[in-house]
Amino acid sequence: MGFVGLCLLVGAADAALLRNTAWAWYLSLTLPPGTPPNWVFAPAWIGLYAMIGTAAWLIWRQVGAGAALRLWGWQIAANALWTPAFFGLHQIALALAVNAVLLVLVALTTRAFARLLPAAGWLMVPCLAWTAYAVYLNAGLWWLNRI
Repeated sequence: MGFVGLCLLVGAADAALLRNTAWAWYLSLTLPPGTPPNWVFAPAWIGLYAMIGTAAWLIWRQVGAGAALRLWGWQIAANALWTPAFFGLHQIALALAVNAVLLVLVALTTRAFARLLPAAGWLMVPCLAWTAYAVYLNAGLWWLNRI
């Protein structure tokens, strides 16, 4: 369960950056249509982290370390960078660039996992969908809050 734990650790580290000042800044932004209530984000990410951690564990058990798990590691790293870029630096455009890279990495990881073990690929699909949605939200935030 180390893979799930690593994912949850990334989430916890990112959550530590969400001070009251970060939320105040976020709440001052014009939000794009379809933005969920704030309470949705934490449970959504906990569920996603559990699924992508489980997917990585299944791959590790099936084939061991390799290219697919390296992709997974890169997408976890990119995921960890988004919160500091957005909430820490208040750089919506930088966060959008990180999110775009993350989307590509999640798509590549999903494909690599699916080729090795279809169940692991399916476990990645919700993360792929959520990341695509996050790119939309991030792009909307950038567009609506340009200075």
